[in-house]
Amino acid sequence: MLKLHLALLAASLSTLALADEVRPWEVEVELGAMATSGNTQTTSLHSKLNAKQNLTKFRNEYILSSLYKKDEVLQDDNTKVKEKTADKYLVSAKSAYLLEGQTAKSGEKASYLFGFASYTHDKFGAYRTYETVALGYGDWFYSSDAFNWFAEAGPGYFRGEKILGTGSVSDPYIAETEQGALLRLASEIEWKFSQTAVFKQILSVETGSDNTRVLSETSVAASITNAMQMKIAFAAASDSKVAPGKEKTDTTTSATIVYRF
Repeated sequence: MLKLHLALLAASLSTLALADEVRPWEVEVELGAMATSGNTQTTSLHSKLNAKQNLTKFRNEYILSSLYKKDEVLQDDNTKVKEKTADKYLVSAKSAYLLEGQTAKSGEKASYLFGFASYTHDKFGAYRTYETVALGYGDWFYSSDAFNWFAEAGPGYFRGEKILGTGSVSDPYIAETEQGALLRLASEIEWKFSQTAVFKQILSVETGSDNTRVLSETSVAASITNAMQMKIAFAAASDSKVAPGKEKTDTTTSATIVYRF
C-alpha cells in the first residue's frame, strides 16, 4: 500500500512541476569503482545520480544511488568463494513549493513547503526495505555565495521490512513489517571554502515509535575541470532498533568522480 502512496505522491509532484514553466536542470552523476586480485579479491561499485530542477515556484530534487560489493569469503572448509557483501540502492524525490512571493528564477533563498518520498532496498541491512513519505516546512538559516544552510521538518509515514534472521532456501530470510507515523528532520550545509573546493554535510533523522533512522553524509569535493570533481565522502546509516546479530550502524567511505552538467 505504501508503494502506491509513493507512486501517487511522485505523480502529484510531477503534475505540479509540469504545470509550471520549466527552468534549467542541475545534474550530478557520481561514479566510483574498485577491483583487486591476488591474495585479496574484491569488486565494488558506487554510483549516484542527483538531479535538481528549478521551476518558477518549485524546486525539485531526484536522487538515485546504489552500492554493490563482492568479496572473497573464507568458507568452513578453508576454500574461498566470491560472495556479494553489499547490494543496496535508494530512490528519493522531493518537491519544494517556494513561499514569501519568491521564485526560483530570482535565485533568492525562500522558505518553502515540501513533499518527500524515498525507497531503500538493502539486501544485507537491518531492514530489507524502508519506505518513507513526509510533508513539511523548510527554511534557510543562512545563504551566501560561499555558505548555505537550510533545515526542514514535518510529519510523515514509514513502512519497513525488518530482518529477523535467515530461513530456508525458498524463503532465505525471516522478516517482520513495521509501519507508522514519524517525524522527519533534515538539514544540509554547503561551504565553498576555496574557489575549487566544497565541503558538504547532509543529515536526516526519521523518528517513530518503532525505529529512529539517521542518515548522514560528510564530503569534500575538489574541481578537476569546470564540469568534473573528485569527491571524498563518509556516509553513515543508523537504525535504533535492530534484530540480534545485526549492527545498528553501516558506514561507507568512498572516493568518486562527479560529473556536473
